[in-house]
Amino acid sequence: MIDNCKIIDLPKIHDDRGNLSFIEAGRHVPFVIQRTYWIYDVPGGEVRGGHAYRELQEFFVALSGSFDVVLDDGKARKTVSLNRSYFGLYVPNMIWRHLENFATNSVCLIMASLPYSKEDYIRDYELYLKDIQGVGACLS
Repeated sequence: MIDNCKIIDLPKIHDDRGNLSFIEAGRHVPFVIQRTYWIYDVPGGEVRGGHAYRELQEFFVALSGSFDVVLDDGKARKTVSLNRSYFGLYVPNMIWRHLENFATNSVCLIMASLPYSKEDYIRDYELYLKDIQGVGACLS
């Protein structure tokens, strides 16, 4: 499952006056965008996230600065550093994630496949592991 998380190159239009990048749903983001939000002014040493979603998919972009996205599928763990605004990270549902190592003045843009729903969150890692084992059993 962690292999389904992937970096996606975004268009980068070079201009001496400043570069431009853009994102189009269905073209760069593999889902219809239902919600967009951003994280900023994160104090040094703080961690954001620490959950998984049952259904929701996300796409992360470092609009400014840098941060790490730590991904965990219950079997493997992978850290992806985002530090360029022309790369995005796609994270499907049922992947545990948290964000750490925010540089000063970083801005993390997140596009989501669904509107906010507290019922979609899995905030307890042990429950997440049980849910993943149940999903794996259903697929066998």
